[in-house]
Formats: sequence, C-alpha cells, structure tokens
Amino acid sequence: MKSPAPDELRERTRQQIIDSMGGWSGTVVAAVPPVVFVAVNALAQLRTAIVAAVAAGVLMTGYRLARRQSIQQAATGLFSVLVAALIAARTGQARGFFLLGIVGSIAYGAVFAVSLLLRRPLVGLAWEFLDPSPLPEGTRWYRVKALRRAYDLATSAALVMFAARAIVQLSLFRSNQTGWLAVTKIAMGFPLYLAVIGAAFWVVRRARQQLPPLPVAERAEPDIDQAEPRPVELLGGADRPADRRLGLGQGDE
Repeated sequence: MKSPAPDELRERTRQQIIDSMGGWSGTVVAAVPPVVFVAVNALAQLRTAIVAAVAAGVLMTGYRLARRQSIQQAATGLFSVLVAALIAARTGQARGFFLLGIVGSIAYGAVFAVSLLLRRPLVGLAWEFLDPSPLPEGTRWYRVKALRRAYDLATSAALVMFAARAIVQLSLFRSNQTGWLAVTKIAMGFPLYLAVIGAAFWVVRRARQQLPPLPVAERAEPDIDQAEPRPVELLGGADRPADRRLGLGQGDE
C-alpha cells in the first residue's frame, strides 16, 4: 500500500487537529454554556445558573450529535460543563465555573515547558512520529540543529498560548470578574489555537525544506520490483524439449 505524501499527511494532521477542536462552529457551541451561566447568574441565583449551564451543555451535545460530529468531541464538551458546574456548586462561587479551564491551561503549559527543558520539544515528538523527516539512517531529528530549533519555536508558541490564557484568566478569577472570564475563555480559545498551529506549520515546513537531500543510496527503493528481462534463445541454439517433441531442430536422417 502506497504511503501518503508528506504534504498530504501534514494537511491531514492539521485538519484532524482543527476538527478535534470543532472549528469555528465548535467555538460557538462551546461558548454557549459559559455565556448562559454568566447571564443567568447575573439575573438569578447561582444554583439556577448552574442548572441553566448544564441544560445548555446537554442541548449543545445533542446539536453536535445531530450534525454528526464526533461522539468524543460531544462527550468531552458535556463532561467539561458538568465538571465546571460541579466545581461552582462545591465552591458556592460563580467564578468556580471557570476554574477547570484555568487548571487545564496550567497543566498543558507545564507539559510543553518540561519537554523544552528535556530538549525534546513536544511538537517535534508528535510531528516526527506522524511524519518523520527525511534524514540519513541513524540520525535523530533532535540532533539536527535546524530541525530542533524549529520544533523549539513551535513548542514555545504553544507554551506562550497556554501561559497567556492561564495568567489572564487567573487574574480575572482572583478579582472575581466572572463576565470577563467568559469573554476571555471564548476569545483566547480557538482563535489562538489556529494562530499557533499556523505558525508551527510555517516554521517547521521551512526548516524541513532546507534539509540537504539524502544520498541516492539512502533513498527509498521503489515499491514494485522490476524483474530483469530474460534473454531470448535463438532458433539456432540448443534443442529445447518442446522442439524435440515437435520434431524441430533435428537433422535429416
């Protein structure tokens, strides 16, 4: 089976990442429960806001399933709403609804930071697993200076994104700015993801295009073995069994 071309694999991976986040429609769907929560909380009690947010989450899950989006994406969205509502109920504060997202940003940022400290940038690990770079046999991608610098930049961009979200939202959380928490959750969600993914693809693509070509001996062999043509025996050559059976190639007696 023929493997997909590198450009096709990169485009497929990029599309899968965007699809996993739901795209722009997913951003709108994910924004409904927090907006409903903040609006109802401003007009009624916290318990009513929690019920309204959960109900909105259930409706949005049904909407996703009706549009034949992935069940995992719909279930993840509903689970996040339920956990956020549970935290708000346990803390007795409306701002608790946004605590899960803040903790998630801190956790993701820590993972990206540790990968940089270990000199194995997370973007490079994922990228080279999906689409290995064309390098000489025995050469590790993290030992190629240009490649690792590109993966460092891409991983750093993701780290900055998560750090910015955590810092801004944590500041609003401490000052109990529930309305602005909802705004930043939406504004710093998919738009920032899209910007970081675009920057990562641009940086890594440039680095990989500048890699020296592989020697001819190390290039992949063709998938179909071409058999060498067999020499055609001349009519005047040695007698063959079929000729003898037909009485050919025998002298006159």
